Amino acid sequence: MRPSPLAQRLDQLLRGTVNDPTYWPVTSLWSTGLAGVDQELLAAAARELTAHLLREPGREPYDVLVTAGAAGMDAEVGARLAAEHGPIWAAEQALVLGWDVEGRALFAEAVRIRADYEPHRRPDGVTAWLSGLPGYRDVARTVLEAAAARVAAIHAGELAYQAEKAVTGTEKAVLGRAARVALHLDEPWLPALLDELLPGIAVAPTRARTLPSQGLLFELARATEEHPTPEAISALRAARAATRHAGVPTQLDRMFKRIEPALANRLEVAFRLPDGRVRQAVGEHTAVIEVGDGVELSWWHGDKKLKSVPAAVRREHPGEVKRLRELAKQTQRQQATLARALEAGYAAGAAAPPYRRLEGQPITDRLIWEFEVEPGVWRGELGMSVPDVPVRLWHPARARVEEVRAWRETVQDKELRQPFKQAFREVYLLTPAEEETATHSGRFAGHVVHYRRLYALFKQRGWQADFLGPWDGGYEGTARRVMAGGLWRAVLDHGLYEHEYAGVETVRFERLTGGAWRAAPLPEVPALVFSEAMRDVDLFVAVTSIAADPTWIGHGPDRLREYWETGSFAELTPSAEVRRDALARLIGRTAIADRCTVAGRFLVVRGDLRTYKIHLGSGNILMEPNDAYLCIVAGVDPHAGLFLPFEEDGRLALILSKAFLLAHDTAITDPSITRQIRG
Repeated sequence: MRPSPLAQRLDQLLRGTVNDPTYWPVTSLWSTGLAGVDQELLAAAARELTAHLLREPGREPYDVLVTAGAAGMDAEVGARLAAEHGPIWAAEQALVLGWDVEGRALFAEAVRIRADYEPHRRPDGVTAWLSGLPGYRDVARTVLEAAAARVAAIHAGELAYQAEKAVTGTEKAVLGRAARVALHLDEPWLPALLDELLPGIAVAPTRARTLPSQGLLFELARATEEHPTPEAISALRAARAATRHAGVPTQLDRMFKRIEPALANRLEVAFRLPDGRVRQAVGEHTAVIEVGDGVELSWWHGDKKLKSVPAAVRREHPGEVKRLRELAKQTQRQQATLARALEAGYAAGAAAPPYRRLEGQPITDRLIWEFEVEPGVWRGELGMSVPDVPVRLWHPARARVEEVRAWRETVQDKELRQPFKQAFREVYLLTPAEEETATHSGRFAGHVVHYRRLYALFKQRGWQADFLGPWDGGYEGTARRVMAGGLWRAVLDHGLYEHEYAGVETVRFERLTGGAWRAAPLPEVPALVFSEAMRDVDLFVAVTSIAADPTWIGHGPDRLREYWETGSFAELTPSAEVRRDALARLIGRTAIADRCTVAGRFLVVRGDLRTYKIHLGSGNILMEPNDAYLCIVAGVDPHAGLFLPFEEDGRLALILSKAFLLAHDTAITDPSITRQIRG
């Protein structure tokens, strides 16, 4: 029997979702769609629909609680659903039953959005909204503790073990919501609970290779990806080590590649990362993990440093050697994440990140800091060397030209390997053209890029985007990076030419206002937010543009040839200008100094056969006297005895390698190069 028209209308409202799932909260479709409906008719239709939904398999139970509330059927429906979905779900239901129908409808809508959208498309605000609901953080703790107790009982033999049956499907969803709220709020009780729960659901209490709940393990890993903490990552790694299932470690390793970089976007928790320094006796030897420019695992016998792992240690303690090597790798990953978190602090907004937590960490010694020595007076120092005053990272956008030059000379002279590009960092200022357009920047519009490389860089730099194509995101899309503590968002429009290539379009900025992202005029965007976002886009273009691909000319579509020819030798962007500054300092220290000159947008290299102009943006080469194009994919290694102050995109080393090769062009034996030089 079909429901009545009004009951069908209620069902349509329940199944509906918001038009824009990129923000939350929203107004419930239930309330907006029922204005003016007679309450007695509404209650009758709600009773009819409630009975229908209870017979419909797989229907979201919170939809039923909405109609039950409108029908006055809470007691009977609540008891039935609690028995059907388990005690963990029932704990969340008890809270929801205390709300009016409007509140339940909003909750049902939030749950549906959480289930319908992939992790990279999920609205950031749903978890924040749940976290603010009265009583929900208490429910989150209650259900997670109940899950941990149940898993402990399974391992103790108090409950029968059944593979993948530790929780029901609806309980898994509740625990996912609870974990996201607790991780989002950085609850102090959560680390100890996860240390118990995650390994517990990853390994059977028997010798079986199955798990109590693989689904819950991955759901908690997804929650950690969205709201990572160092402690949650550590607990997941313990679960990975404990499991006997062949496929679970592989899947978790894929997730770790996303989780660990995501931690860098949570400055308030990322600075809790341990420094990883270890000194441990292994038999008669000592293993030392040290953090400096990199991470090194070394072996010692007394005061003597050994060249490799001692044979006795390899023979008698193979497990410990493996563990220490993995710890060194983990420390290396932690240091990379910490460096990324520090770099993200440039666009952290008004609130200063908790930099003082890092005192004593070796990474601080290689960075330039500013200390407020008097009100409004900031002084730059290398290392965190001034105690008990406000501190922030030095940025060239806040410094005079002379100061920037001095710090670059210091980094160069000390051969200081900074954890990210700081002294030589580019600055992007608002241009008159951007002030005139007001709403968008077109300074990078028109560039043609290798699309898959661009998409990989989006993920690496913390931008969220759908993968474009006819099967998914369409041919036009946006990439988004949330900045300034969630208050600002940079948006890069781009479109797909065909399978391999994409066109970069405009850059826009949005401000979070009233729970929604609203377009903002460029002059209102904070200077560092604007500069850091534009720096990312410049990096995207520099690394992925077909103009920077020396082999493209013979392989790409003819219709893009004009862009390649003009883009390969175009005016320099700020990143290329910084590269020119660095090369001007470096080249005088090399053995080919007398053959090289920095001139405009080129490094000019005098060989014995020809003179060559290497473009400082693309790295492509023109040969004098007729500006013939010379295709060289790579040159010789220039690094022997030469310190490079930064190497973010590989372009600096590439240009130097080509310069070393061409300065001695009579020694080149590669026929593919000599044919071009000799014509």
